[in-house]
Amino acid sequence: QVQLVESGGGLAQPGGSLRLSCAASGSISRIDPMGWYRQVPGKERELVASITSGGNTNYVDSVKGRFTISRDNAKNTVFLQMNNLKPEDTAVYYCNLNTPRRWGGPFWGQGTQVTVSS
Repeated sequence: QVQLVESGGGLAQPGGSLRLSCAASGSISRIDPMGWYRQVPGKERELVASITSGGNTNYVDSVKGRFTISRDNAKNTVFLQMNNLKPEDTAVYYCNLNTPRRWGGPFWGQGTQVTVSS
């Protein structure tokens, strides 16, 4: 089994920054794409950013130029640097390891709250 543990959420002021981290542990034998999703009450979970094993990245339009996703394959860790935060970034952020179903995935973290407010 694989476990994902997130950290780094919290409260930030508009224009501020936060850095999320997600460490994967357990039976990991592959380097699969990883990503960050977010969800607010009453809405579907949305993909914020993703990164392949080779470092190719993808972002939702609303965070382009403000968020940066990166990963350390040796440590099975993915990061999300969030700058110039806006109130609409407030959500629970979830880490995802997009392992194919035939390999037991995908896997999700427990979520970390990010609140942007003055």
